[in-house]
Order: sequence, then C-alpha cells, then structure tokens
Amino acid sequence: MSLQIKVPATLADLAEAARINRIDTMDMFAAAGNGHYGSCFSCAEIVTALYFNVMRLDPARPDWPERDRFVLGKGHAAPTLYSALIRRGYMPEHWIHEFEAKVGVKLMTHPSRRYQPGVDASGGALGHGLSIGVGMALAGKIDRRDYRSFVLLGDGEIQEGSVWEAFASAAKYRLGHLVAIIDANGLSVDGTLDEVMPMEPLADKLSAFGWEVVECDGHDLAALLRVLDIGHDRVDAAPRAIIARTVKGRGVSFMENVRRWHADVLTPDEDRLARAELTRPLS
Repeated sequence: MSLQIKVPATLADLAEAARINRIDTMDMFAAAGNGHYGSCFSCAEIVTALYFNVMRLDPARPDWPERDRFVLGKGHAAPTLYSALIRRGYMPEHWIHEFEAKVGVKLMTHPSRRYQPGVDASGGALGHGLSIGVGMALAGKIDRRDYRSFVLLGDGEIQEGSVWEAFASAAKYRLGHLVAIIDANGLSVDGTLDEVMPMEPLADKLSAFGWEVVECDGHDLAALLRVLDIGHDRVDAAPRAIIARTVKGRGVSFMENVRRWHADVLTPDEDRLARAELTRPLS
C-alpha cells in the first residue's frame, strides 16, 4: 500500500494517512498474533499530524541536529509511530510484516533508537518518556537550538510519579519548546481511569504545576494542528500540555471504548470487520 503525501499535508491527506496508519497497525499486529489496538487507534491522528505536518524533519538525515524530537511515552503504541516513520521514508515498507516480540525482528513491541531510524528515544516501562523529553528540551535550551520536543503520554501512564517530577522540572526550567500531549482516552489495561486512579481535574493540576494547558478533540486534525504547532521562538515560555480527548479503539466500532482491546487477539471474522470499517478515512 503506497502513500504519496506532500508534506506539509492537507487535512484530507492527513485523514488518509491516519487511515493507512490504522491499517499498518493491523498488519503489524497480524504478524505478531496480538496487539494493543485500542491504544494505537486512539492516537493515530495525533502522530499523523506531527509527522506529516507539524514537525521539522529530514528522513534522509534521521539524526539531523535541528530536527524536532518525538518521544512515545506510551511505548506499547509503537506501531502507530512505526507506520508514520515508514510512510515518511525512514524505514522500508516491508518492515511492517516483521513486527513481533522476538529476537531478530526489525520492529519490536516498543520503539528502539538503536535499531530503528527516526526513533528519538527507546521505550519500555511507562512513565519515563516525559523525563527524556525534558532532557531533550533542556539540552536544546542550553545549546541555543530552537528544535521542539514532543512527548506523547497515555492518561493511564500519568499515574506514574516520575511523570509529575518531570512536569515540575519542565516548568522550573521554562522549557517553552516542550509539548506534552496526553492521549486522554479514559481507559487503561485495568479499567477506566475513574475506577483505577482518577486524574481529573487534569487541566487544573497541570496549570498548578506551571504549564500552559489546552484541550482539544484528539481526532480533529484541524484542532490538533492549531495546538501542536507552537513557534520555534518560544524562549523561556511555559511548556505546553495538550489534553487530547480521544476514543480508545477509534475507527473500529466494536473496539471503541472497550477495555478488552487494550490488548487482545482478533479472530479472522473480527479482522475482516475491522478492515472493512477502515476502507475510507474517518469523518
């Protein structure tokens, strides 16, 4: 499946890229036999907007010092990132079918900076991504570089105490080039956030920590572009936190807001139904 999109992409092209991102994710999980469908589908538009419109990148130079950085805090959503990198030209398309949790595959269940071009930070246990992003942003400030650092967090992930240490540090150092995006889909592997560990009022908490906070529909590409594309000239500004309200499993009706699809196995019939629903971009 080829994807020829001029960057920066139009809204229509972004919608098509997000559709293909979900299909790529299904293909990767089909190769592995299971996967985190809900977690990937909830953030497809966020990652697509970043990689096809917002971020300053050069696929021919994955380590270009002036590039914008991206950290996937919710590392189990790695296929969403892999699809964006493949479709931007960082990695070959046939790697989609080499996703599996075993030694020797090209794409592992969590991102690896060592093995995958374009990955800025390796992932594993949740809760560390924002600290890495703080380090990247602080290094840029010290070096007087204007690149931006984007960190995508799950709303279940932010139950980790280390995340809030990072929130405090970013505000202290006035890291205006840092953007934390919270994929607020309201579900984690153990149930709803209200049941497991309530995090609301999230905007008030982040504001109290010294962040500039905005909320948006995390599936509305136009809204995402407005809040993600901060200026490169934000020196000594407050870091920005984006609470992106999303639907876990978005795009496949029987997966939406269903905890089972945090990580489960599709039957052949379910696979056919899901792919049929992804034949056209979401409205």
